[in-house]
Amino acid sequence: MLARFDEIYKSYIKGKETNIGMTTDKIVIVASMIEKEAKIDKDRPLIAGVIYNRLNKNMKLQIDATVEYAIGEHKDKLSLDDLKVNSPYNTYLHYGLPIGPISNPGLKSIEAAINPAKHDYYYYVAQNDGSHIFSKTYLDQLNAEKKVN
Repeated sequence: MLARFDEIYKSYIKGKETNIGMTTDKIVIVASMIEKEAKIDKDRPLIAGVIYNRLNKNMKLQIDATVEYAIGEHKDKLSLDDLKVNSPYNTYLHYGLPIGPISNPGLKSIEAAINPAKHDYYYYVAQNDGSHIFSKTYLDQLNAEKKVN
């Protein structure tokens, strides 16, 4: 696994860290979140863009997959108690990136972390088919969540 990561690092990451102002470790953390959040490849760069937009605005990332990692299980819907779990991986409680990766990201997630889509989205919600609705404002996000639920 380490040999494969070294191969990916040399081919896809090395030298590109400064393009987005992130260290290799941080790129892998972002890619790991994308890996767990995205089910459809076209959404990966969009999700990456949301993550970077939120980081640049000093917003909490509020990524469900980080909470699932902290509690050790996948849930279709997180409870309010889940969102309060005291963990450095809980991006609902803590600003910035979690302290480490939450998965072993694939190449498409790594590429998205290095080449995020440029947009004004700050929110997204998963639809039943695995795709996402992306929103610029919190009000738009609430409306998107109503459509999904």
